[in-house]
Amino acid sequence: MPDLLVPDLDPAICERLRQAAADWGKSLAQTARDLLVEKLQPSKAEVWTAADLLRKKIGKVSGNSTAGIREWRDNVDAHR
Repeated sequence: MPDLLVPDLDPAICERLRQAAADWGKSLAQTARDLLVEKLQPSKAEVWTAADLLRKKIGKVSGNSTAGIREWRDNVDAHR
């Protein structure tokens, strides 16, 4: 897993991060990871755009999979 070094971090920001970690009962590193994930997770719009692009790439899916799904579900030996 990659590490991140942040040079020249404002001491006031570092102190706020340290205080947040203490308030939340987490380590400084875990608090930084949580905040980065929260801030950088994709928006709903980005997720839907990616889904639309995937649908466009796959194209139209035709046919009825009901029979195949029932056969797979009911075939006990296939899962052993």
